[in-house]
Amino acid sequence: MNTHPRLEAITRRIRERSAPLRARYLEAIAAVPREPARKHLSCGNLAHGFAAGDAESKLRLRGNATPNLGIVSAYNDMLSAHQPFEGYPALIRETARAAGATAQVAGGVPAMCDGITQGQAGMELSLFSRDVIAQATAVALSHAMFDSAVYLGVCDKIVPGMLIGALSFGHLPAVFVPAGPMPSGISNQAKAKVRERYAAGEATREELLEAEAASYHAPGTCTFYGTANSNQLLLEAMGLLLPGAAFVNPGTPLRAALTRAATLRAIAIGTLGDDCRPLGTLVDERAIVNALAVLLATGGSTNHSIHWVAVARAAGIVIDWDDLHELSGIVPLLVRMYPNGDADVNRFDAAGGIGFVIRELLDAGLLHEDVRTVFGESLRDYTRRPALDGQGRLHWGEPVAASGDAAVLRGVGDAFEPHGGLRRVQGNLGRALVKIAALKPEQRRIRAPAVVLHDQHELGRRHRAGTLPQDFVAVLRFQGPHANGMPELHSLTPLLGFLQNQGRRVALVTDGRLSGASGKTLSAIHLTPEAARGGLLARVHEGDTVLLDAEAGVLSLEVDAAALAARAPAPRPPGGCDVGRRLFGHSRAQVLDAEHGALSISLEPEDCSHDADALRAPAASASGAHA
Repeated sequence: MNTHPRLEAITRRIRERSAPLRARYLEAIAAVPREPARKHLSCGNLAHGFAAGDAESKLRLRGNATPNLGIVSAYNDMLSAHQPFEGYPALIRETARAAGATAQVAGGVPAMCDGITQGQAGMELSLFSRDVIAQATAVALSHAMFDSAVYLGVCDKIVPGMLIGALSFGHLPAVFVPAGPMPSGISNQAKAKVRERYAAGEATREELLEAEAASYHAPGTCTFYGTANSNQLLLEAMGLLLPGAAFVNPGTPLRAALTRAATLRAIAIGTLGDDCRPLGTLVDERAIVNALAVLLATGGSTNHSIHWVAVARAAGIVIDWDDLHELSGIVPLLVRMYPNGDADVNRFDAAGGIGFVIRELLDAGLLHEDVRTVFGESLRDYTRRPALDGQGRLHWGEPVAASGDAAVLRGVGDAFEPHGGLRRVQGNLGRALVKIAALKPEQRRIRAPAVVLHDQHELGRRHRAGTLPQDFVAVLRFQGPHANGMPELHSLTPLLGFLQNQGRRVALVTDGRLSGASGKTLSAIHLTPEAARGGLLARVHEGDTVLLDAEAGVLSLEVDAAALAARAPAPRPPGGCDVGRRLFGHSRAQVLDAEHGALSISLEPEDCSHDADALRAPAASASGAHA
């Protein structure tokens, strides 16, 4: 089917806007010779690189004909989503060895959990951890030992960070390998009700902890549709995972088979083979648009309005919130997963999963089919589902013909909504995003007095004191990347949801972030310019009238312009507890705004012609003689 004309127009606009930057990026990765980088290491360099290997690996790595995979892992055993990665390196090494290749753990990256740091001082490090992960990924790949790489990561900042770092080595092919979601626990709706009761003072801490522990109960990713699970769908939409790999549970034979297959694909598309697929050439403007379209069609995490801007920039591609807003106008909402519905990701996958979503969007012309991926020949291959046959061999079956659960997953002709889940709003307060996928039409507009907050916990204190108006817009400021690292503000949502359930009209306007698990209350988030950088948000007074209309795309402070100009901006509140915060002072000082990806690192391609010449030069030993 022909591509939708507006999708083509958006993609063309991105391509034209990005042309100079993209050209420099492609020139930079093309300048790296397509041959084993080990060939140019000195004898001392290379001996260091294989010193810890077994005899067979050492023998293979002494020559130049054996593919060597670099493994970059986010493993730790505190986080349920990453604990399953503990055994992956051994499985990858074993699979590579049997295929005549080698594999080495190139390095690890930090993996922090927003679920643990929500509302805590540590959350101020969360967003910046993405850029640290990107840098750590680059450090892991810096040893010039690898012909392709596999990336073991799942959660919020980890996948975007790894992808940004991998794109800085865009000449190397790459396959991402997930761990999969934990089996379903208690329903997300049941958990949310206990959270709301606790926020209102109607449930004990023991009741809340019991509900949370029954939800987060096993190795694997949390099963609600937050940022972690959005990561996996976006990777599949870009063709960087194996088809259907995202939501296979840990510890299952199918999960192990997919990990082995991912290893073999990384070898097959590596720099030594006839089917080399460098990551930097796969991630083009079409792949980025495909990722955004799937994000919108599934009602995915608002965090990716920041993260995928940064990912695109790492590949020399420039996108903004206007692109997201326009795509949202043509991409229908096909999925209802919590918080946009009752289902979790396991139920979504059982109903047909991402393969069904991709097929429906392809058939409607709402994805670019003619993209290169790590598997197969086009995105159409990602409509097929993996399975094991009677002998335990992995294969991909026919595409799912129909949704197995219309309450969770629907086709384009029967979509939940004719538009996607995000809207850009703008006005005198600036530009922000609203996630409307979980909002009823009557909840998408509010005109009410402002309740001004500088601390997300202040809303609860004011509720307990009985000082909140019946209807209000909570204006929480000084939460942007420059002010305090842009922590997620998920602790606000249970109370706002509780008040909304009482029939009160409430909303949120903030320069901070909300989790992918948010969206049940009208919220204008990621507001830019932020209060700490001169945004009008710093001049809002208690009781000012705020208009937020997600359908009309309006965010306005209804105060006379002259009166606003006469007001002094509110002072920035003092920083929080240190707890590592001071180490990120440079990041807060130089970070870009949310619409530009909240980047605290440089992604500008550099002229590497001199480096390329050096890479092609013969290697020298430590004594200066050629080795």
